[in-house]
Amino acid sequence: MALSSKGTALITGASSGIGAVYADRLARQGYDLILVARSRTRLNALANHLSDQTGRTVEVVVADLKNKADSLRVEQILRSDASITLLVNNAGVGGVMSLLGSPVDDMEAMINLNVTALMRLAYAVVPGFVARGTGTVINIASIVAIAPEILNGVYGGTKAFVLSLSQSMQHELADKGVRIQAVLPGATATDFWSEAGNPVENLPQEIVMSAEDMVDAALVGLAAGEVVTIPGLHDASQWDRYEAQRQTLSGLFGNSVAAPRYR
Repeated sequence: MALSSKGTALITGASSGIGAVYADRLARQGYDLILVARSRTRLNALANHLSDQTGRTVEVVVADLKNKADSLRVEQILRSDASITLLVNNAGVGGVMSLLGSPVDDMEAMINLNVTALMRLAYAVVPGFVARGTGTVINIASIVAIAPEILNGVYGGTKAFVLSLSQSMQHELADKGVRIQAVLPGATATDFWSEAGNPVENLPQEIVMSAEDMVDAALVGLAAGEVVTIPGLHDASQWDRYEAQRQTLSGLFGNSVAAPRYR
């Protein structure tokens, strides 16, 4: 017997890896699903499996979010479907090559997906959440959001955008009943690495987390009310100190005269 519905979760990049695990876990928690990805074959297989296993309603939307027309179709769903209570902004592409070794057109395409599409989907869904006084946006960032020296610099920049946007959204929307969570995975065992040109098997396995463990940890963080969840960080107080110092510094930047060291 299916659980009573918690509404509908729309998940991008849902056909494999982190997105597919979110689909499984959220269906088992009682969400109906809208799964968005490029591969109809993978989406249909996942949708049929989850529907059979959980009894939830699972819809598939074949879309490439790098394509403006496809992105606009998904935005319209987010604006018009009042059953949607959760958006998982997971679709993205990575890069491991150096900046100068990466074709600039590829870097622009990365920004279009990791930044522009994610931002537009958040913009599409949030007004309805505010009007209804409830809703959750989960934005998948990365630890490179705070460690830009790791991997490709444009990729790190896109994930820094995701973190900053998420923190700003939480600041603006928390009193309107809307929850925002930024998830910062480290190395995760998905196709990301092969697609970026460096198979995950090449990494030290002691730093690689399974997608299942990553998503399970992120959902525990969501339930605990975390705005930023870093599944691989064992000592949460280290992030708390980092964030407290960041907020302290942010209040010290505005002065009418330059610091003495610059005179």
